[in-house]
Amino acid sequence: MAFPRARLITLPLLPSLFSTTLKPFLPISPLLPPPPVRSLAAFASLSASETQDSPAPRVPPPRKTAERWKPMCLYYTQGKCTMMEDPMHMEKFNHNCSRDLEVTNSMSNGIHFQNLDFFLVLDLEGKVEILEFPVLMIDAKTMNVVDFFHRFVRPTEMSETRINEYIEGKYGKFGVDRVWHDTAIPFKDVLQQFEVWLIQHQLWGEELGGCLNRAAFVTCGNWDLKTKVPQQCKVSRMKLPSYFMEWINIKDVYLNFYKRRATGMMTMMKELQIPLLGSHHLGFDDSKNIARVLQHMLADGAVIQISARRNPDSPENVEFLFKNRIR
Repeated sequence: MAFPRARLITLPLLPSLFSTTLKPFLPISPLLPPPPVRSLAAFASLSASETQDSPAPRVPPPRKTAERWKPMCLYYTQGKCTMMEDPMHMEKFNHNCSRDLEVTNSMSNGIHFQNLDFFLVLDLEGKVEILEFPVLMIDAKTMNVVDFFHRFVRPTEMSETRINEYIEGKYGKFGVDRVWHDTAIPFKDVLQQFEVWLIQHQLWGEELGGCLNRAAFVTCGNWDLKTKVPQQCKVSRMKLPSYFMEWINIKDVYLNFYKRRATGMMTMMKELQIPLLGSHHLGFDDSKNIARVLQHMLADGAVIQISARRNPDSPENVEFLFKNRIR
């Protein structure tokens, strides 16, 4: 049965407030310790047939915020902010990732048990080589942000002149090119740090067979994990890690749950009447906005399932598990 299209509300985009007025980058402080890890509960598996009711998208209630919206400090997201005692800096930038992803009681009332404990929302940036690797860890039961991992990535096969041009074109318009230059590290180092982060949260380990432990990546499309990560691994001369073997394409889940096509994050947000926060195509902001779409779908009762899986004997071959999917 077809449902009427949701009424679109045009909302002004909130501009990124990053500028070149940041103080000079100080020596890197130790990485912030991870929060306590919630014990991994075993939830009952729900079959795909239980997702066929397909309710019309619910209009979300306005999120209550006591303060004006502020952009995230991208030094802080990488564990490198040395200005936490500076009142002017704290006034200008947000240091609480959960603030933009607040879960209300009305949202949590409709959530179903999931076959996973955590969703790892990932949105890569960079077409030539990966420039940004942000991941938000969302509790599948409460929809709350548990933690996040964010790194800027320095290309390995580009000259410094080309890198400067690349970054100016990509991040200069957001005013965050300086923080990129201050913090970016090679992709191989990013994945080494990411694996430590996964282990700290008991999400991955060689003793688990190399697969994620009751968690899955959530992407907006298949490009990030089907195409770009394997390409970058080849450029970085490393083997494709085992935890990239399967993922959830939220566009396919959206299509099967709401019975309507959405070709990208912006379309989903408009149909669900979720205002954009931050800058589109800034990876950390996009990952937060995708997480907000995920929260909305969970609140509407969606069961979020794996949509794509690599062949373990032939990782370049990917099986798409949904009959109806965005191609």
